[in-house]
Amino acid sequence: MNQRALILNKDYRPIATCEVHRAFVLVYMEKVDLVENYSGSLLRTVDRHFSIPAVVRLQRYINMPFKHVALTRVNVFKRDGFQCQYCGTKKDLSIDHVLPRARGGKTTWKNLVAACKRCNASKGDRMPAEADMRLAQQPYKPSYLLFLREMSGDICEEWMPYLGMNGRAGVAV
Repeated sequence: MNQRALILNKDYRPIATCEVHRAFVLVYMEKVDLVENYSGSLLRTVDRHFSIPAVVRLQRYINMPFKHVALTRVNVFKRDGFQCQYCGTKKDLSIDHVLPRARGGKTTWKNLVAACKRCNASKGDRMPAEADMRLAQQPYKPSYLLFLREMSGDICEEWMPYLGMNGRAGVAV
């Protein structure tokens, strides 16, 4: 079982993911309600069969302070699809400051992009336009929901309504 389960707060807002076996234990201990299961998959014991949880909802509301995505190298690479934002290669990546630090550029989501070492070196302490280089997309700060939805790996079909990926009545996202 290497699948993951989506954890929703009491109000159906996605808050995290966990391993399926952890979600099963939470369902079994009645800490969460089973909302969606993986169809065609069962956990079997000697005398019982259990659905494998895909989406679970906490029985108690947890007050979650604003969640943000940590600014790390790996998260910048995830946001940029693990490819250089100048030439598109997926090899030998590093981080580039769009507005160079030498010119007062800060280390923020909106100033960092994934760049291969060759493009990073050829850009140097210049702006992309000065180096005659174009960004594939402007850097942005991802929201937690966007990060959970698009950058946490494979998204299961069962999760999509809860991540705002198709219209489902009554689900707050």
